Amino acid sequence: MAVGGEKAQRWLLLAVAALGLAVGLGGLALGAAQVAKWALSLSTAVVLAALLVDIAQSLRRGDVGLDLVAALSMGGALALDEPLAGAVVALMFAGGEFLESFAQGRARREMTTLLARVPRSAARHGPEGLEEVPLDEIRPGDRLLIRRGEVLPVDGDIPAGTTAVLDESAITGEALPVRRTAGESALSGTTNAGEAFDLIATRRAAESTYAGIVRLIEAAQRSKAPMARLADRWSLAFLVLTLVLAGAAWWLAQDPRRALAVLVVATPCPLILAVPVAIIAGVSRAARIGVLVKNGGALEAMARARVLLLDKTGTLTEGRARLAAIRPVGEVEKAELLRLAASLDQASGHVLAEALVAEAHAHGLELETPREVREEPGVGLVGEVGARRVAIGALSLVAAEAGGAGPLALPDAPPGAALVNVAVDGAPAGVLVFNDPLRTDAAAALRAARHSGISRVVLVTGDRAEVAEEIGRALGVDAVLAECTPQEKVTAVRAERRNGPVVMVGDGVNDAPALAAADIGIAMGARGAAASSEAADAVVLVDRLDRVPAAMRIARRARRIALQSVVAGIGLSTAAMLVAAAGWLSPVQGAVVQEMIDIAVILNALRALQGDADEAARKS
Repeated sequence: MAVGGEKAQRWLLLAVAALGLAVGLGGLALGAAQVAKWALSLSTAVVLAALLVDIAQSLRRGDVGLDLVAALSMGGALALDEPLAGAVVALMFAGGEFLESFAQGRARREMTTLLARVPRSAARHGPEGLEEVPLDEIRPGDRLLIRRGEVLPVDGDIPAGTTAVLDESAITGEALPVRRTAGESALSGTTNAGEAFDLIATRRAAESTYAGIVRLIEAAQRSKAPMARLADRWSLAFLVLTLVLAGAAWWLAQDPRRALAVLVVATPCPLILAVPVAIIAGVSRAARIGVLVKNGGALEAMARARVLLLDKTGTLTEGRARLAAIRPVGEVEKAELLRLAASLDQASGHVLAEALVAEAHAHGLELETPREVREEPGVGLVGEVGARRVAIGALSLVAAEAGGAGPLALPDAPPGAALVNVAVDGAPAGVLVFNDPLRTDAAAALRAARHSGISRVVLVTGDRAEVAEEIGRALGVDAVLAECTPQEKVTAVRAERRNGPVVMVGDGVNDAPALAAADIGIAMGARGAAASSEAADAVVLVDRLDRVPAAMRIARRARRIALQSVVAGIGLSTAAMLVAAAGWLSPVQGAVVQEMIDIAVILNALRALQGDADEAARKS
């Protein structure tokens, strides 16, 4: 059944049950007993019919749950002419189903805030010029125009005379942009971070890297067993106990109404209602701190997690280039070197140029408008800033401007750093060091995760080994897996399951298959790709890693309260069943007692909306 149709059905069942009970009680109050009987019986029959369809579908899947007790109690009430008892049970059941639907619908609505990444069409060079074509019309050998900021729709080669600057972080995990020259390959799913360029398609869209990653996501999602409801873990034993007590009461008293009273009291509304209330509260609390949990099963999985796998770029690091150091090698001082370089870089749209200009503004420097700028895409710029001639970019460009001399080597440059050379007035002037820094909250977030029940932390990244090892040492993770492909990340997730339920946190397209394969996948969705957000069970909508352990703590508390409600509900229902079996409760009285039990356990479940949820966010 479609999501919209299922939601509408649950709305309708709740409305029918509530209306039937209201008309029935009104009829009884006004002395219209026959009208009351028909209203109560009809509403019960409608809810029962829908429940029987659900039970039949569950039995075909091999699932046996406590819904059978609700069906027996409603059917028994109709058979034994106890319409009021049946209507009360019907309302409790329909209300529980609606609450469960509400929890799932709330999460789905939040997904509209995520960014779409998958390209739908591409600009292809044709006999009559550029034409916009759907992806499935692209063939190997087609020449495509990739505009600035566009996602590459297919795998391809860089043609002769062309240079491309690509942001490959979504595929490889490498945060800093890379330069691809003639003859080199470019992967679908990467982003053009420089000027527009042409791409020669080498594969159809369905056969390209991005499509393959999407297929990995789908396969991982199919292989992951659905999370059973918390209540179902108790269902079989409680179902057997209920049927034994009801049968014994009927046999000993020779009165079927005695068995009906037991069934009505045993109707698992504490499980049907209280558990979704606690889970909804947990989902709501997580959403308030910026973590979207897509369903109750995901929240429960998060509460049981013991192993945490984290991607590097965009997850443990900021996912964008920052100026880390200025190393003058001539007479130009640091501040002046930064001012001159940033002034010239105002003419470039490169991501490193944007970072450099932002750094200069942050230092309060007055930038000049560059003149006579010449840019070699992917190599650098040369131009005039005031009375000085400035060159910035690759070593080859700066060395040519400096008559063959280049800036000094930097043996102490951190692993993974990008080095940008600068020459001023024909002489080497310095080196700008860019890197992708760790998030300021990364270390605290990992400590909080361990305090929240995580026993093992693993860094799994597509980045180079020396970069990953340095970050792993800084954060004190238990293991580092570097240079991983998307499939190798999935393998890592499966291997770590021997240590307990696995949480995977990532933000790129390359993380999406692992997010789908993990027991709980959490996507950093503030800047992440839509593919990772769609594959994940939860999405961090704010750019804060510390929200992950905060959500874990909220999930554990919500699950603990739900478990308390289950134990209390079953305990009170069992006691009431024994009283009903002894003949001290009629079916209607049993329904009233059960409703009181419901109220008690639901009030307990509502505690998940309060308490230490805010404290969890502050401490994490």
